[in-house]
Amino acid sequence: MSAIPYPYLEPHQTRAAEPTAWEQELANAIEGLFGKGAWELDEVVAGLNKSRVRPPMGGQWTEQNFQAMMKELGV
Repeated sequence: MSAIPYPYLEPHQTRAAEPTAWEQELANAIEGLFGKGAWELDEVVAGLNKSRVRPPMGGQWTEQNFQAMMKELGV
């Protein structure tokens, strides 16, 4: 079996920079929600509102600000 050369095994090829602490917390929260079976947008938003991760401007997550944040993060 031959080794596959770089960059094909780099899982973050499109990442421009390391995620911030907040971005990593958000990613962990979303991953946890997916692991619990939350697949629909409303389920993810509700789960985030039960977590300690808040939107950058504070307040509650909504479907609109969640989608806008995912677009801003390039997800």
